[in-house]
Amino acid sequence: MSDFTPGSADYVWSWRDEETHALGKLAESFFLRELVPLRKKWESQHHVDRAVWEKAGELGLLCCSIPTEYGGGGGTYAHDIAVIEAQARTGEMSFGNFVHSGIVAHYLLAYGTQEQKQAWLPKMASGEVIASVAMTEPGAGSDLQSIRTTALKEGDEYVINGAKTFITNGRLADLVIVAAKTDPTARGRGVSLLLVESTRRGFSRGRDLEKIGQHGADTTELFFDDVRVPVGNLLGAVEGRGFRQLMSQLGQERLAIAVIAVSMMESAVQHTIDYAKARELFGRPLFEFQNTKFVLAEAATVAHISRTYLDSCITRHVKGTLDATSAAMAKWWLTEQQCLVIDSCLQLFGGYGYMREYPIARMFADARVQRIYGGANELMKELVARAL
Repeated sequence: MSDFTPGSADYVWSWRDEETHALGKLAESFFLRELVPLRKKWESQHHVDRAVWEKAGELGLLCCSIPTEYGGGGGTYAHDIAVIEAQARTGEMSFGNFVHSGIVAHYLLAYGTQEQKQAWLPKMASGEVIASVAMTEPGAGSDLQSIRTTALKEGDEYVINGAKTFITNGRLADLVIVAAKTDPTARGRGVSLLLVESTRRGFSRGRDLEKIGQHGADTTELFFDDVRVPVGNLLGAVEGRGFRQLMSQLGQERLAIAVIAVSMMESAVQHTIDYAKARELFGRPLFEFQNTKFVLAEAATVAHISRTYLDSCITRHVKGTLDATSAAMAKWWLTEQQCLVIDSCLQLFGGYGYMREYPIARMFADARVQRIYGGANELMKELVARAL
């Protein structure tokens, strides 16, 4: 399959230079070699093997924007995006690097003590340690101020009790950043983030969750039953700053979700163009029918508009000027377009579009959650409206 070029062949993505382009090509080659051929295995066991993480670490595909002093690649967030984008283009969403490198590593970098950074970031960059973040609970998703997991101080330890769900990398995680109430009487001001090693007594993993799509992705429940961690595991020096920390990093998370949306949208358009030109119907290529041309013209146009807005957001983020409202706009609108474009492309495949052996079917199923995680799209619209 050739790459879909939005708009015209001379369109240049403003944030991409030779280095990020080369990294993206390296990552795409890695995913096509190590992930795609073993898709059925990942889907049956609901996670990729640890060896995939280690191989990715050896190639420098993990923690690309973390400084070299902490074992990372020393690049900008554009380097992480190049890897995330490459994975989305292959249509293989089993590998949880988006959370590991794009989210957890940056919580540690932004708020961790020197000791915490030195202890965890080099091992995350090498793939020796797999990391996760546990925010969502059975009764608290987008409303993070309503979490019920508690972390109460007893002497020089925190005692953690509660449950988390829909946790990416939860089955394999060696390190989990847990959002918990250190002050249960408060809402946002009572939330803190704590580092919890999976070897701690009282920590357990629940079932692998059966999802509509992304069947190979590691998504589980986590339970905390009197889990004791030292006070030094508090992320940041002061209690009660967790909600603020979460909010300041969510813009970057939402941008990464938007990257996945556009990359998968572009991939879907190109898959459909290739199929329509090869498939014959009533004695001529499917592509020659006016309806097919119009559907693909609309899809290609939306993909190009989406790409240009995304690229402007990436450029602003790398410069440190992307605001939370623009990130929310990108997250909700681009994921909505992702679902609409993929659906219209799937229709052109006819019955084959409903078969999971065709990439378009997996894209369709995998895309749906994009409108939910990272903050449901309804919440994104609320955030945008507050800024009007």
